[in-house]
Amino acid sequence: MIAPIARAEDTPSADQVVLRVGQTEITLGHIIQTREALPPQYQSYPDNVLLEGIVDQLLRQTVLAASGDQAEDTRIRVTLENERRALFADRVIAVIAAEAITDEKVQAVYDRDFANAPGAPEFDASHILVDTEAEAQALVDQLNAGADFADLAKAHSTGPSGPSGGALGWFGEGQMVPEFETAVKALEKGGVSAPVKTQFGWHVVRLNDTRTAPTPTLDEVRAQIENDLQSQAVNAAMDAMVEAADVDRSGLDGLDPALIRASDLLK
Repeated sequence: MIAPIARAEDTPSADQVVLRVGQTEITLGHIIQTREALPPQYQSYPDNVLLEGIVDQLLRQTVLAASGDQAEDTRIRVTLENERRALFADRVIAVIAAEAITDEKVQAVYDRDFANAPGAPEFDASHILVDTEAEAQALVDQLNAGADFADLAKAHSTGPSGPSGGALGWFGEGQMVPEFETAVKALEKGGVSAPVKTQFGWHVVRLNDTRTAPTPTLDEVRAQIENDLQSQAVNAAMDAMVEAADVDRSGLDGLDPALIRASDLLK
């Protein structure tokens, strides 16, 4: 005898059956896992909309699956094996990552890497972007003759900052392409560069000001520190496990790398 579907007011559990299609049961757990696997753009949908969509998806999948051959062919078998392996591995990684984070460890990294480190330099610059070196040099000549930088940027720059007079605002090291950053660092405050070529075209750069960024607070860099601690812990644990594992690679000897594309073997 088939058990009745649980009422909505019953205490919920992952095994709670919410839909039955023939002999196939769809549980609350199936719905929750499907929601977790949705792309980020769908996660913000209202719960009632998600529930309706997920139930419809699982219903259609169940009907389609039941209409075909239920035997596991090679493709389905290896896919399920890979998914199972990945899920168990992810669970171990989650445990290692969680154990890697303590307030003491985070504080120690902050004290070592941030608390007493000198502030990084920051730059306030403007630029005019044009297509050719000749155009850039002509602009440099006009600036040397007393033309206003912002007016020239508004009139000639092809970059998105042109309408605002070429102003880029404040930026730190590594935020601009290397050639541009090198040109900025070579300037004195108020100085204008010779034409600078980057992947975007030719630039005329003016350094408006420099400053030293304040030391970040612990809260500002906590996420970065935690990510680093977790990555280090997971990588170290995996390296140790691989080193300790009984691995036989003899099956790879003489294996043609092109076989990774032999999808017909899964038919």
